Amino acid sequence: MTIKLCAEIFDPWQELADFQGQAAGMAGKYGATGIFVGTMRDFNQGDEVRGMHLEHYPGMTEKQLQRIVEQAQGQWQLLDVLLIHRIGQVSPNDTLVLVAVWSAHRGDAFDASRFIMENLKSQAPFWKRETLESGQIRWVKKNSNGYLKQP
Repeated sequence: MTIKLCAEIFDPWQELADFQGQAAGMAGKYGATGIFVGTMRDFNQGDEVRGMHLEHYPGMTEKQLQRIVEQAQGQWQLLDVLLIHRIGQVSPNDTLVLVAVWSAHRGDAFDASRFIMENLKSQAPFWKRETLESGQIRWVKKNSNGYLKQP
């Protein structure tokens, strides 16, 4: 299991290729890779969004992400998991999150990758502050993770 939070732009496809190339112990063992890539869009709640700042609670966020991945590993037969999430300043079309799950079978890979992503959105402590095209700055209050940070 590898979990990374990063402030820099990353290429999810290169991250996958690098990770899979370094995971020599998986060679010949996996039959499926379940992948989810989330990208920042330029609209939210009916407004055009120019950028977003993603905040997290260092230590706590990583611990919660690890718990989510461990729950998935307990429910499905997984060979490995790669989870990368952006923090800091993000622009439209930037990759926000990569969830990749390797398993012997596609059902486990599909189900576990969705489980990780859905639980990440509802349980991991991330806060989003958007800058709208109008210049207005607002905290996202309808964030599906339930953690609200007040300005």
